[in-house]
Amino acid sequence: MFLKHSQIAPSLMSAILVAAENAARRIPPAFPLEATVAVNPFLGQAGDDLATASARLRRVAGVRATRSGVAYATMIETGRLIDADLEAARSAATSPFKPKDLVALKTFAAMATTDEWTGLPTVADLAASATGVDWPSIIEKSFGLWAAGRFDRGQALWSPTPGLEAFASWRDWATHDLTPEIAGLTGFCAHVAAAPDTTDSAILRAADALGLNEAAAETAFHRLYMDLSGWSQHARWLLWQAELAGKTDRTLADLLAIRLIWEEALLAHVPEIAKEWFETVLAHSAPVEPSEEDVALAIFQEASERAHQRDFLALLDGETASTDRPSLQAAFCIDVRSEVFRRALESVDCSIETIGFAGFFGVSLAHKAHGSDVVEAHLPVLLNPAVETTSHSDPASEQDTRIAARTLRAWGRFRQAAVSSFAFVETAGLFYAAKLTRDALGWGGPTKKPDPAPQVVGGLDAKTKADTAAAVLGAMSLTKGFAKIVLLLGHGGQVANNPHESAYHCGACGGYTGEVSARFLANLLNDPETRSGLAERGIAIPDDTLFIAGLHDTTTDEVTIYNDGLPADRSEEIRRMKGSLKQAGRMARAERAPKLPGATALNVADRALNWAEVRPEWGLAGCAAFIAAPRAATAGKDLGGRAFLHSYSWQADDGFCTLELILTAPVVVASWISLQYYGSSVMPDVFGGGNKLIHNVVGGIGVIEGNSGRLRTGLPWQAVHDGEKAMHEPVRLSVMIEAPREAITDVLERNPEIRDLFDNGWMHLFTLKDGKVDARYRPGLAWADAAEGRAA
Repeated sequence: MFLKHSQIAPSLMSAILVAAENAARRIPPAFPLEATVAVNPFLGQAGDDLATASARLRRVAGVRATRSGVAYATMIETGRLIDADLEAARSAATSPFKPKDLVALKTFAAMATTDEWTGLPTVADLAASATGVDWPSIIEKSFGLWAAGRFDRGQALWSPTPGLEAFASWRDWATHDLTPEIAGLTGFCAHVAAAPDTTDSAILRAADALGLNEAAAETAFHRLYMDLSGWSQHARWLLWQAELAGKTDRTLADLLAIRLIWEEALLAHVPEIAKEWFETVLAHSAPVEPSEEDVALAIFQEASERAHQRDFLALLDGETASTDRPSLQAAFCIDVRSEVFRRALESVDCSIETIGFAGFFGVSLAHKAHGSDVVEAHLPVLLNPAVETTSHSDPASEQDTRIAARTLRAWGRFRQAAVSSFAFVETAGLFYAAKLTRDALGWGGPTKKPDPAPQVVGGLDAKTKADTAAAVLGAMSLTKGFAKIVLLLGHGGQVANNPHESAYHCGACGGYTGEVSARFLANLLNDPETRSGLAERGIAIPDDTLFIAGLHDTTTDEVTIYNDGLPADRSEEIRRMKGSLKQAGRMARAERAPKLPGATALNVADRALNWAEVRPEWGLAGCAAFIAAPRAATAGKDLGGRAFLHSYSWQADDGFCTLELILTAPVVVASWISLQYYGSSVMPDVFGGGNKLIHNVVGGIGVIEGNSGRLRTGLPWQAVHDGEKAMHEPVRLSVMIEAPREAITDVLERNPEIRDLFDNGWMHLFTLKDGKVDARYRPGLAWADAAEGRAA
């Protein structure tokens, strides 16, 4: 017999709510479509190793965090995994459950099956088996219908109970939603009405009714959060945003309370499942521990990453330095797509030097675009904005732009309205035939002119200008040796009819293009007041150095140059620069074309305008390495578009502040990208975005497949697979930094959350010396020598 809520001991009440908080922290945030950025799906599990995370995900989601044993067995049979890789990975493993030798390890691959795993059942799962009614589907549809309206970001024409918090909004909805009652859950509306009116009380009452003790609560709650899929991740994003602003958000707890009320009602409705549910609670009470198979599969995954490292590290065979002043320095985002273009540009003219730096160029901007009052966060999601900018022009032009935008929105809403949508198709359909034809043939490309150059709201004083510029140039390791032209290239991907458009843009710019950041910085560095302040700080920029902003379109490999007051007397140099960029673009397209289904070097750019193209480019598929070193370490080496390249010279890094910045910001962002591609490839049903061909946008938040169902997050299947084979090799990121071991160790000691990522194997870490691998990091702030780093 269950205790009444009032009889629950205060200590247990506290433990249950702590368990709810811990479960919520294991959910990764999902950013809305307007500013999608890659997110590590294992974000709340950095304290676990891969085998333990896999065991947890088996329990709460019915998936493993590794490839199947069959996949690893195939890699062994084809020679991709050799004994040296397997033994090195096995020896490095610290789990007491690891196979005793290489033969025992290979046995797990030989015995591998293609069986699917299932997580621990929810009450809804058990009730479905007992009654034949698909309760999980009913909950998914009913909850999803409410959530789509409640969390809408401007897509819907109507939203239920605006202004109420999520739990109160759902209770108001659910007391009038007869779907559960029609399906057979008699009295559900009354059950909801009688539920406690506060989130914590509802969680506690349901936990009591479900018999959840302190030991079982966390993974039982985690299981329900995973059951809510993308809606939980959207709520986690709301909490993420609130905490960045120094606040908090209760939506995640609200969603748990909602899902628990369903469980509570179904257990009372189908009492014959009580025994099975009791056994499930016992299973949740057990500690999360990896099985021998979990450990073996994690070792195989480690071995596959060592196989990649074996090939990749062989390319890094030493630096080739140049002392001549470059004719052009082109600073690109560290994005792996830039590696192909950088290599091509340097091959066009050996006097051109390229630089790698995070695409927001170290300036954290909150920006208002031309004709808009929406504040866009052009910065990594780990940071808060430091500068407010705007591209608003003169009042008359601004007003015209806003009127045009409002007219377009009003027209769109008229077409979608319930009373006009069918009539609209009947009367206006023929007028759209021409437009559809143009779009289908790729003739309807965008003609939007660039916004006015961004201006700082309120301006910056001379000291702030110089301090900002000095910090950026220092982080870029660009404090001397300036070329006559320094090109600052942001990036973005032009696509058509693609709800995930922002995912092709710059992750370091918060899912927007890098245009604003590049133009802001170029104008700042050309400012005489800035130059004067930099000279006082020991950074002397030659008078003939001109900073120019541009945007690299990663879909077309074309570069736009912004004429923000460029001097007429430099026109010939700029013309030559544009010629080199155009030639490099042709070379990059020729290299990328063979990997794109149906593409040739001549039609790669056309894919950006094709509204039916599901693979306009491969994005960051294939990403596998992060290198922070002088360009001389990687110049001329074909890294296959798989490496994030960050320029860094440790000799110029006073106090290793830049090293710490690299490890705590760009490396973390790159790991998020790497692990999102990993999760979307290995666990597509849980952490993938599904099939693009049947996507429908919901609330501007995300997509569902078809007309109802789970909110899908992560990468669509077409982003990692070409229809015949995987285009992303799921390996965890290999980070290679040219810096003294002691300096890196010191940074890790001061930043335990970053150390966890390396100690628990979510990334690999190497040091380079003179462009060659020098050492491999070991858990516990230890290092192995270069020989192991290469052979392994």
